Amino acid sequence: MEHISILKNPVQKYAWGSRTALQSLLDWAKPWVEPAAELWMGVHPKAPSKVEIDGDWRSLPDVIAVDPVSVLGYNAAEQFSNRLPFLFKVLAADRPLSIQVHPDMVQAREGFKRENRSNIPLNAPNRNYKDACHKPECLCAVTRFVAMKGFRRVEDIITLMDQAFVGTPIRELDPLRKDPNSLGLKRFFTSLLSMDVTRKAQVVHEAVQGSEQIADQDPAFYWLLELNREYPGDVGVLSPLFLNLVDLSPGEAIYVPAGELHAYLSGVGMEIMASSDNVLRGGLTPKHMDIPELLNIVNFTSNPVQKLRPRADDNFEHIYETPADEFQLSKIVLNGHERFTGRKERSVEILICMAGEGLIEELDGGRALPLKKGMSIIVPSAVPGYVVSGNITLYKGGVG
Repeated sequence: MEHISILKNPVQKYAWGSRTALQSLLDWAKPWVEPAAELWMGVHPKAPSKVEIDGDWRSLPDVIAVDPVSVLGYNAAEQFSNRLPFLFKVLAADRPLSIQVHPDMVQAREGFKRENRSNIPLNAPNRNYKDACHKPECLCAVTRFVAMKGFRRVEDIITLMDQAFVGTPIRELDPLRKDPNSLGLKRFFTSLLSMDVTRKAQVVHEAVQGSEQIADQDPAFYWLLELNREYPGDVGVLSPLFLNLVDLSPGEAIYVPAGELHAYLSGVGMEIMASSDNVLRGGLTPKHMDIPELLNIVNFTSNPVQKLRPRADDNFEHIYETPADEFQLSKIVLNGHERFTGRKERSVEILICMAGEGLIEELDGGRALPLKKGMSIIVPSAVPGYVVSGNITLYKGGVG
């Protein structure tokens, strides 16, 4: 693959998605009856992109397989075994996603082998590990975006739980009172997930009753009530009391490493991650939950949320830096007279236009393509540099 090419990307129609957000942002002509949740740009076998080559639409993984070095570059092809290492998404959440956690690389490899040995089909609803890869991820808010990420400080968990259960402290909190540390946090979380159906209904009911009286005092109580409207009686309804709430303004981002519990609640964001679909769920979902495996994966530490703000360079690029090797996310904003110049020495890049229009031109007299809202392209490593011009906003996914 020698030239910049247009991508055609699959849409995931999950129930928590939006019927309007992606359609508006990407300038699709017709409204959707089903909710559009995620646009996937990449090679994940569940839903790979297609790329236009000589007038034909070809599977992106097949194109890479023909000549990995020309697409990925020598270093990335060698490091990631001739495979595009990241999955790039536009995500639109009208309803909360499940509370979930992703494994690290060792856990993913072991889990994938274990479930293969057990002959669990890859598409089975009780399958935890769809591949042998980890899944660190970065999400950047396009609109206001609300999420939960990591455990709150122990003292804050106890305070919020006592406020929600005022007058009737629950026994499930006792392990955390006794040991206000990681061990107590694990025992507390385990006790919540281990409640029987009757006890779960009672505890959630009490939390809802208590939160209704103080909903305006802290966003945790507001979101507890909102989650109960979506998933009445689900133990995940309690999660705003023990997970950090984070409210992202457009342009702010978060990085989610392996082992960190998180859930996306509302908004539209650009998401980039290692190319994996391994998810362990812990609530707010009708899907399969493997509680013992979830408890093996979760990191039981309390950490305040660190928002990522981009580092601007002199090339009109705003870069979100993370420790991930597989990916790097950036945003490019040009105002007519400005020009962004892609580096000659680089790996593969995927760009998507979120606003405006412009032109992308290969250096040395190569191909030029007009860019418009909703259009995505792939720039293979073999392209000897390129220039983007216009009144345009792009998000770019590349190798870290």
